[in-house]
Amino acid sequence: MTDAIQIERERGLLTMRVNRPEKKNALTRAMYSHLAEALQQADIDPEIIAVLITGSSECFTAGNDIADFLQQPPSNLDSPVFRFMLNLLECRKPVIAAVAGAAVGIGTTLLLHCDLVYVSRDARLRMPFVNLGLCPEFGSSLILPNLLGHAKAAELLLLGEGFSGEQAAAWGIATEALGSGEAALAKAREMALRFESLPPEAVRISKQLMKGPGREQLRKVIEEEGALFTQRLRSPEAIAALSGFINRH
Repeated sequence: MTDAIQIERERGLLTMRVNRPEKKNALTRAMYSHLAEALQQADIDPEIIAVLITGSSECFTAGNDIADFLQQPPSNLDSPVFRFMLNLLECRKPVIAAVAGAAVGIGTTLLLHCDLVYVSRDARLRMPFVNLGLCPEFGSSLILPNLLGHAKAAELLLLGEGFSGEQAAAWGIATEALGSGEAALAKAREMALRFESLPPEAVRISKQLMKGPGREQLRKVIEEEGALFTQRLRSPEAIAALSGFINRH
């Protein structure tokens, strides 16, 4: 367990808060393990009606902690990062995200698996996988072309272009863009608590129907991306790019 992930319960809402401000909420293996376990427990706890994922009002997450990743790269689908991905993919409860500031790499791709996403207008989202010698992950190579069309998805995934919270809402990556990080969190919490007044089984079945048709294909893509991502981590291109990133920071 790690204090960098704070788990809070309020009535039927479980909040998972990334809390590592000194590293811009960058995610380590231990943090992924904590997130994966919390999601698994929330899914089976009958008292939990919804899950909220957030960071601070200034930063969601800078993505993977590169030094931690290079020290202990994920080697298979049982690695903490992939357990987190699959537990989020399979979560039967509504998952809501509140995003402010930087949302980099998996900080953006995880939003594609949430049911409701509230962002600050000036949030800065980016998926710089290719820039780091890597490849897309968490199903983004399937979801983004389907959502945005190939040309726009290529701009985001092949060039690693960044975009704002306002753009994320306009493109359907986010539900709504709000004026500040505090406003995004307040809205996310308000909407998450609305599930308390809704029949939980009806919510569960409706989410299952919405996600069901593409779930198997998406799971296969996540596994294929994951296998290629772990290979890329050991490639000369990625080692050079990631080492350069660490040296610059």
